[in-house]
Amino acid sequence: MSDFWRDRPTFVTGGTGLVGSWLVRRLVEAGAQVVCLVRDWVPQSELVRTGTLARVTTVRGDVRDQATLERALGEYEIDTVIHLAAQTIVGIANRNPVSTFEANVQGTWALLEACRRSPAVRQVVFASSDKAYGDCETLPYDESTPLVGRHPYDVSKSCADLIAQSYATTYGLPVTITRCGNFYGGGDLNWNRLVPGTIRSVMRGQRPVIRSDGTYIRDYFYVEDGAHVYMLLAEKMAADPGSLAGHAFNFSNEIQVPVRDLVQRILAAMGSDLEPEIRDEAKHEIRHQYLSAAKAREMLGWKPLFTLDEGLERTVRWYADFLREGA
Repeated sequence: MSDFWRDRPTFVTGGTGLVGSWLVRRLVEAGAQVVCLVRDWVPQSELVRTGTLARVTTVRGDVRDQATLERALGEYEIDTVIHLAAQTIVGIANRNPVSTFEANVQGTWALLEACRRSPAVRQVVFASSDKAYGDCETLPYDESTPLVGRHPYDVSKSCADLIAQSYATTYGLPVTITRCGNFYGGGDLNWNRLVPGTIRSVMRGQRPVIRSDGTYIRDYFYVEDGAHVYMLLAEKMAADPGSLAGHAFNFSNEIQVPVRDLVQRILAAMGSDLEPEIRDEAKHEIRHQYLSAAKAREMLGWKPLFTLDEGLERTVRWYADFLREGA
């Protein structure tokens, strides 16, 4: 992998986010020349805390600003683009749909158009989501499942996903799409999310909070697996140019995990007997989702690096260290 990435000019959006922080770290370790688009300064981000940000080139700007994107791609002679920037919180999307649509939809077309106008770009990996499928009765979702998001976050991902497909089909842009389950792992500072919120509550001796009724089923995917996936796709695209353009791939451990069960796994990993507080407040969210990753296994030879329990153990250790530091 390091031979492929060594000195490769690579542009990452969303580098201060959960997956982006781990991805940039891996890219730097592999020797890539990483350029990150950064909108907000997040001092507690894993990218900043580990000193990784000091080892990359930083472009300050908004993913909706096509002129800034074109300048960055051109001046740094970018070869590979990995687009992760998005507003990712479902509750925020329900309260603030316009800002979510602007970031997730306008930000995607601005980046793809900048890539189309930048002849040096050879690979684009775009992060969609399992939420792009919306709420479908047939499970598990495979890549032929229609994209029928209904609520604001889901719709934003459906739209952005279709826009990426259109750029591949109409303009021949070498873009490949990922649809992953719910990411979790160290570095997630959105404390209203289930995994970090549960771990922090337990460490404080407080009952963890479940916003839903506890029966919602999700497909959880460890953040270091996500970082590996984005790098793998770029390598596969480079090895056979054009063969994967427009393709979408599900990435998943292919297990169905109710929210309450995930909380119990975290409690067990932390040796806690606290009982979760179930508030049953969740509205406008998909009740049951999980993915088939058969296409990724067959076409890419991919398999996850971590089981759910392994990922949770690593995540608990990360937050234990982080919170002991007084964050």
